[in-house]
Amino acid sequence: MKETPLCSSHEDDKPPNPGDFSFMVPKKEISMVPDMGKWKRSQAYADYIGFILTLNEGVKGKKLTCEYQVSETVEKLLAMLGTLDRWIDETPPVDQPSRFGNKAYRTWYAKLDQVSACMKSKWPSTSWPNIATVQEPLVALFSIRSNMFLCSGHEAAFAAFLCCLCKVGALRMEDQLAIIFKVFDKYLQVMRKLQKTYRMEPAGSQGVWGLDDFQFLPFIWGSSQLIDHPTLEPRHFVEEKVVNEYHQDYMFLECIKFINEMKTGPFAEHSNQLWNISDVPSWSKVNQGLIRMYKAECLEKFPVIQHFKFGSLLSIQPVKP
Repeated sequence: MKETPLCSSHEDDKPPNPGDFSFMVPKKEISMVPDMGKWKRSQAYADYIGFILTLNEGVKGKKLTCEYQVSETVEKLLAMLGTLDRWIDETPPVDQPSRFGNKAYRTWYAKLDQVSACMKSKWPSTSWPNIATVQEPLVALFSIRSNMFLCSGHEAAFAAFLCCLCKVGALRMEDQLAIIFKVFDKYLQVMRKLQKTYRMEPAGSQGVWGLDDFQFLPFIWGSSQLIDHPTLEPRHFVEEKVVNEYHQDYMFLECIKFINEMKTGPFAEHSNQLWNISDVPSWSKVNQGLIRMYKAECLEKFPVIQHFKFGSLLSIQPVKP
């Protein structure tokens, strides 16, 4: 299948005109396992994976601390994520007998109703006739308020939200580094704070056989950052000294540091899949393997994709030949 790259540059063409889209409120299209075929043949799948791979190529060999431009749209996204972060501080955990899934999360989640008003004030409806088309994946990011689980499906919802912003021209090619190093990194900070504060449980965790309980994309993009690194090899990321020294530069090592803070015991026991990855000879092979794994274990799994909603920006219609 053709994987569509996204995020055009100013030199390529002008931002999409709102009239280019026939806006509709997104809705679920994957209700049973046989429907997965529609998803894998859809324009949405091609656009989404194209977005992931475009960013993967854009961060290759670059540090989190490198220089890059920060556009007005990126600043607005950071402000929005900063608000979500502040709401966690304003909504402390409550006393309850259950250790996991603190019920204060539901109070925090209820505030997401304000996201729509916030986005409409920051991005006028004259620019986006139907803000729900872009907003829907964002709200889905923190959905499932009743069981208070988080998983790579929520992460995919946020990535889909960013993908939609690229499709409407709000984010552009020159924003690639800021999308990952600023916006996505801030998203990770918020998610980690949610996990710590409300003791969120992973949804559908495969235990030590899963890559990570909650995230996947930072391992893909983080391994791309390390491709052709002069000294750091995959075998080094299990060394605490290396992680502490380089985590501020590389997203992959930032993830390992967080895992080390949250889990106890030998790394090979609590993160067996990652431990196995440390035996791979090069970061390019790690990166390629993680992309294949992401497609197979996340994008081709019904429990993840059944929650996706499709509309005019992420269309369930088949890719045109």
